[in-house]
Parts: sequence; structure tokens; C-alpha cells
Amino acid sequence: MSDSYQITAGFLPLLDSALLVVAKEKGFAAGEDLDLTLVRERSWATIRDRLAVGHFEVAHILAPMPIACNLGLTAPAPRMIVPMALGLGGNGVTVSAELWRQMVAHGATDDLDARTNGMALRKVVSESRAERLRFAVVHPYSGHNYELRYWLSASGIDPDREIEILVVPPPDMGDALQEGAIDGYCVGEPWNSFGILKRGAHLATVKAEIWKSSPEKVLGVNGRWGDAHPEALAALLRSLYKASLWCADPGNRQELATLLAAPIYIDRPAELLLPALTGVLPIGSGETRTIKDFFVPNAKAATFPWKSHALWFYTQMVRWQQIAHSASHQQVAGNTYRPDIYREALKTLGIAMPAASAKVEGALQIETPVGSTGSLTLGPDGFFDGNLFDPDRVDDYVAAQRRSVLKA
Repeated sequence: MSDSYQITAGFLPLLDSALLVVAKEKGFAAGEDLDLTLVRERSWATIRDRLAVGHFEVAHILAPMPIACNLGLTAPAPRMIVPMALGLGGNGVTVSAELWRQMVAHGATDDLDARTNGMALRKVVSESRAERLRFAVVHPYSGHNYELRYWLSASGIDPDREIEILVVPPPDMGDALQEGAIDGYCVGEPWNSFGILKRGAHLATVKAEIWKSSPEKVLGVNGRWGDAHPEALAALLRSLYKASLWCADPGNRQELATLLAAPIYIDRPAELLLPALTGVLPIGSGETRTIKDFFVPNAKAATFPWKSHALWFYTQMVRWQQIAHSASHQQVAGNTYRPDIYREALKTLGIAMPAASAKVEGALQIETPVGSTGSLTLGPDGFFDGNLFDPDRVDDYVAAQRRSVLKA
């Protein structure tokens, strides 16, 4: 690698762009002889397109989007690899004050329990025959879309027949809710806190309740560039990992919020960013709740690109009829996430890494020390309805989901 390698990374103004921002602003990228340029974009489609044409080498990107690109579901689509996740959690489901009032009448609580509040929403939906509720997500190939659909369907609501799901850019969601264009949305921070503190909304549940220890954004890499520049990519992964350690230190939260609040990054007051960083979130009506593991930048192998995560996203693409299931499609999806590149890049740091590249999602009910290359704790993980996802039994999982859709 040359003395200083130039890398341009795209990002959206979201809290989980933190690792890229910190890698640049705190000198971790420069310490790896990288000249890292960050470019803010407004939509995920633009991020994808600029990766495709080579304007960006890498990007802060939706965890399922590189899989969708490699499966040919979106164009223009570069061949993409995911050698690192950018943290766990970070999303919430926010609803209008009126919808929350109706949910409370049917048993919803401020504890944000996904099962309880999902059942309450189901009762509201069953009574609202005149007009379907409208919920917004950020993109069809997003964790937000799949989490929201999973929550709804496991709560007895058909996301295709009983709910209308729209695509709205994250910064526009709070205004759309206030104007009555939508009744709720699933998004990353700070846009839940913005809707609650500035637009009178209420938090209904969070990603950490729906699918514990699950990824949200990842580092998407143009595959051609990654193949041609393995040393530069490895240096970037090391700088991002060091940034994740810095972000995880509670003593850095205020400085991190201030960095992210800058006009060139999220461009919102630091006080809107602190809730997600501390885990003490506004939920509505002036109340707050402490949410464990709301956003995890480093602990619990938060940056590890699990193949089981990639394969679960693939099963949701199949479930919601975005693609047909086949062995070749499954192979493409699983091979998009590259723990081998992660391990090779970070081995000089002497950090604890998972020994396996996939795991049964939902198998860990509590925080559990696991066998690895060092001391590592994982979990709890898995889904609020108690179901397991075994990446070695994808066919069975897809078949069970198909039966569930037919039943609905």
C-alpha cells in the first residue's frame, strides 16, 4: 500500500455512521495511512448507485442491500462484499400520538415489549376496517422493512394486506407522521427521537426487542475495488475497529454526540443523539426508558459479519416474494458477508473473534461466554416470538415461513 491511500465513503445522516465519522475525525484512519473522505447522501439508492459507478469505494449501507445487489434485485448494482458490520441495534418503531392512544386502549405499555405492543396493534388493525394504517421504512431491501414485517406478522398482522408500507427518507419521517401521511415508521436514530421530541410521536418498540443482537448497517465495499486493494481494505477495517472501541467508551459519549451533530454529518443537535448513545430514550409524553443494548458499537462481536445474519436477510427476501428460493441464491447471499476478510485484517490487533462464521440466531437466551480466539461474550440474541433461525436449515425455515404467509 502507498504511504497514504485515498478512500471515499458514502454515508447517510444516521447515528450508526459513527464508526466512519470517528475513524476520520479521531485520526484512526490517518493512523493506518488512509486519507478517508466522507460524503453525505440523502438516500440509500444514491449510495448504491455511487458505489456502482465507482464514486465511492465503500459505504455505510443497509445490511441487506449488498445481498440484494449481488442477487440482481436492484440496478445499477456493483458486486459487493461486506467485510464488517457497523454495530448492532439502533432502530425503533415510532407511531403517531393517535395510534399510540388506540394501542394503549388495547393494552400497549411504555415497557416497549414487542409482544405486548404488537398484540395491541393487532387489535387496532382488526378494528380499523375502513382504511389501512400506513407505515414507512427507508428502503425495500432494509433491516427496517424486514424487522417491521417480522414484528407485524408474528403479532398476527398481514403486512401486505392489512398494512400499507411506504418508502420515505429517514429525515422526512417525523414530518410525514405529523402531517398524517403515515401512522408510524421504522427507522434508525436520531429520527425516532426527533419524531418523539419534536413531532409529538411515541415509541412503540425497538429493534433490540424484535431481534436482539442483530445488525443494522454494514460496511459495503465495491467488490472490484476490494479485490484490487486488499491492504487498503484491511487498513480501513482496522481503523473502523479502533473507532468502535472509542465509540463504546461511555466517557466519549458527549464528544461523539458533538462530532456527529456537525453540519457535515447528521446536522442535528447533540441532545437528539445522546439518547441512543446512552440507551436512555425518550418514548413520548415526556417519559424516558432505559433500553439495554439499544445500540452496540463494539461489544458482543458487534462488528463481525456473521453469515447467519446474511442468510436470515435472504430468507426474508424469499418470504416477502422479492426473490425465489434456490441453492444458488442462498449461496450468493451467504457469500456476500466475508468474515474471512475481517479475521485476516484484524488478526494483528489481537482481539477476540468468533471461531465460527455463523450461529443459530435465537439460541442464546442470556449473555454467554463463547469459544473464540480470545475472551468473548455473545447474546442474548434472537427473535421476540421465540423462533430460532438455523443457518444450516435454511430450506426448513423458508418452508415454515411460506406456510405462515399462506395461513395469513
